[in-house]
Amino acid sequence: MKLKVILDKVLQERGAAFLANDPLSFPRRYRDPADREAAAVLCAVLAYGRVASIQQSLEDLLRRMPEGPALFIRRFDPRRDVRRLAGFRHRFNTGEDISALCWAIRCAIETAGSLEDFFLQGDDPGEPDIGLALSAFSSRLLQTDLSPLFGPRRRPDGFAYLLPSPSGGSACKRLCMFLRWVCRPDDGIDLGLWQGVSPARLVLPLDTHTARISVLLGLVQRKSPGWKMALEATESLRRLDPKDPVRYDFALSHLGISEGCTGKKGAWCKECAVRGRCRS
Repeated sequence: MKLKVILDKVLQERGAAFLANDPLSFPRRYRDPADREAAAVLCAVLAYGRVASIQQSLEDLLRRMPEGPALFIRRFDPRRDVRRLAGFRHRFNTGEDISALCWAIRCAIETAGSLEDFFLQGDDPGEPDIGLALSAFSSRLLQTDLSPLFGPRRRPDGFAYLLPSPSGGSACKRLCMFLRWVCRPDDGIDLGLWQGVSPARLVLPLDTHTARISVLLGLVQRKSPGWKMALEATESLRRLDPKDPVRYDFALSHLGISEGCTGKKGAWCKECAVRGRCRS
């Protein structure tokens, strides 16, 4: 069976179950597109570590924003809201890091009119992928003046961890995932919020799971995860769907996250949807 047919079948039959085990389920709790967008960026940047830990952290963070994440960000007040996020922690990141991000997004929206327009200001639609735009997006957010929050001489250590850049070789899994969520059409999984970035230019959100599965399925020859490997995997997926290559990210990632694939033979192999194509 062709890989495209297999992955389409995985999405159709298991997509809903995968969504319940994915940080994307949190933005989908909101009806307002603005809240979905705000929740998407907050949830995406914190989507690292164990699933249970991510879910616990996101529950804690969004509980601190009862007015909704969009209004929380648009009205972020340095004196009031840094305190509201005090005590939040997710592995390497603290409430101060999230405060810095919220302030940076507020400033970006005030400057450009919307977060999408802020992203598009650094984009060249003639580029084959969103790598340069993503580098500009991260760099410009990191240049935000944080002195209203922390004074002129201090920046929280974990702020930069939330906004990696392809220019440094990072696979930028979390930001690529955010772009997948907001740029792909609403198919019951992704959100379809942005119209200015073609899904054809998105890059696979590469993490340990998608890297492992990509190797097993022969989508990549590289062994070291990073931006170059993400581009190689995306190019392979583009042969399956030139207009929307990263639509298969959800299936690939959850073969590891939800189905338990470790890359080695195990009990899960008998039920694995891609066992006939797997190099293992």
